[in-house]
Amino acid sequence: MTLHLHDTLSRGLREFHPVRSGTASIYVCGATVQGVPHIGHVRSGLNFDVLRRWLGRDYADVRLVRNVTDIDDKILTKAAAAGRPWWEWAATHERAFEEAYLALGCLPPSIAPRATGHVPQMVELMRRLIDGEHAYAAAGDVYFAVGSFADYGALSGQRPEEMQQGESAADGKRDPRDFTLWKGARPGEPSWATPWGRGRPGWHLECSAMATTYLGGEFDIHGGGIDLVFPHHENERAQSNAAGDGFSRYWLHNAWVTMAGEKMSKSLGNVLSIEALLTTVRAPELRYYLVGPHYRSTIDYSPGAVAEAATAYQRIEGFLRRAQQRIGEIPANGELAAEFVAAMDADLATPAALGVVHTAVREGNTALDAGNEALTRTTAAGIRAMTGILGLDPLSPEWADSSTVDSGLTTALDVLVGRLLEARQRARAERDFAAADALRDDLLAAGVAVEDTPDGPQWTLKES
Repeated sequence: MTLHLHDTLSRGLREFHPVRSGTASIYVCGATVQGVPHIGHVRSGLNFDVLRRWLGRDYADVRLVRNVTDIDDKILTKAAAAGRPWWEWAATHERAFEEAYLALGCLPPSIAPRATGHVPQMVELMRRLIDGEHAYAAAGDVYFAVGSFADYGALSGQRPEEMQQGESAADGKRDPRDFTLWKGARPGEPSWATPWGRGRPGWHLECSAMATTYLGGEFDIHGGGIDLVFPHHENERAQSNAAGDGFSRYWLHNAWVTMAGEKMSKSLGNVLSIEALLTTVRAPELRYYLVGPHYRSTIDYSPGAVAEAATAYQRIEGFLRRAQQRIGEIPANGELAAEFVAAMDADLATPAALGVVHTAVREGNTALDAGNEALTRTTAAGIRAMTGILGLDPLSPEWADSSTVDSGLTTALDVLVGRLLEARQRARAERDFAAADALRDDLLAAGVAVEDTPDGPQWTLKES
């Protein structure tokens, strides 16, 4: 089976074939760095990190470009309200996003270009559009003429006459459907020189210029959150195709993280920052929570769901650490189960893929309990290979620190289990073996396996 991805433009699964043999290219719309990152922001980065890792299995060169929008109305407004320079405000929050991606195990992108660093490429793209009569300058602004592009609306499935760009009214627009490529300079705002006057870039223009600068006029995958389909990605596609670029061959969109059914956004006040969450749950556990559901499925946030994800991750971690203690180092390049490969090739079906992992954990625990070291090693190596694709390998160096920093849930569990083990040890010392066995049975019924070792009892969470 070969990789199939759900393409937003064609509304269905398509077999993946790259533009260039041996190379896969991905452009992901990154952050508009107006504030601190929350889990709704970083879900896209995590989902496309998994895609990048999976593509790396078949392609020697996987190029991922994740841009930074560092000039925007919201950035300017928030910086002004805080009494800070706009560029400092943007840079501060760009660092916060990079730290969040790193904390959650995202591989570094091939490049993370900033919008403000690509004004010459934007000017060239506008020139091509104006020369082709797909854009026009008016009153210091530059607009894309939606009526000049016959296929406008194909990506979002909307009729052009029914669309609203979400832009304020402007005297220079020939058609209310037209969207802004370049905003004329305003007093007190940053601006750059162009043949049509000073100003700053429009949001949609930025990504087309940056994507083609680094990936060429035609590339493989354009990704981002589902909220970007319209107007952002619709407009990117229109201006790029109108300029003569093939642009993206596949369009992938991840669903939202919601709270009580509402999209997580700063305007709703229902944000959960990565920094705050990582005080209550370990980084790989939070990653498990965010990559475990299918990328096109909405995640409705709840503390209980995060706790369940943490427990599921700990089952994998517990087996691998137990196996490592028993048989020594476990290779990370084990064989991927055929069912895991099939799940990932079916549009990155991570729920099914994790189901395969947990089946292997159960089998591994059985082999370990039976003293079958050869089967334990093979199973553990396969689990490391599968979780490595998902960025969740508990024995990976990237999670070395997280193994010693417990979340609130794990700390509480440590205390409770520790007290029961102390009671069991006292019973054994008093030769009350019936009471000791009863305590062990109680722990096992709760999913906690106890193993007596020369260094004392050790406990792990077992797969139920």
